[in-house]
Amino acid sequence: MSLPFEINGTDYIQFIVGNAKQSCHFYQSLYGFEPIAYLGLETGDREKVSFVLRQNKVTLILTSPLKAESELNEHLRLHGDGVKDVAFLVDDARAAWEYTTGKGALSAKEPSELSDQYGTVIISSIKTYGDTIHSFVQRSDYNGIFMPGYESFQSKLRIIVTDE
Repeated sequence: MSLPFEINGTDYIQFIVGNAKQSCHFYQSLYGFEPIAYLGLETGDREKVSFVLRQNKVTLILTSPLKAESELNEHLRLHGDGVKDVAFLVDDARAAWEYTTGKGALSAKEPSELSDQYGTVIISSIKTYGDTIHSFVQRSDYNGIFMPGYESFQSKLRIIVTDE
């Protein structure tokens, strides 16, 4: 079966959590993930705070709402901490969205461009099961740390592993 787009891997998995900073510490200290990027009030986002962590080919986004009346808080109320988005790295986010919605998938987000001084990311999303979505991320023209709006972030937490 030939598709009009190519899936090149998993781009990220996004969790909606009650406390993104504490969750970042948890994934770092227990599983060895390294924080690489941050989005929040300090970067100009007044709706949410997100920490991006990476270990080898696995990237997680841990997101918490900053406003009481928000879609993110509603997600927490209904589901507690959990996965919101399983995103795929694709060569053409528009083609992926058009193809899947043309086959009956419900749109969660039409293709849109996010840009900054490091380039442009194109992202689109479809609804899957429950309140979970799949996003299609095209980052072939982007050279930043993660996505536009995110800044580089390194935790001061240092994990020392011994053979005891």
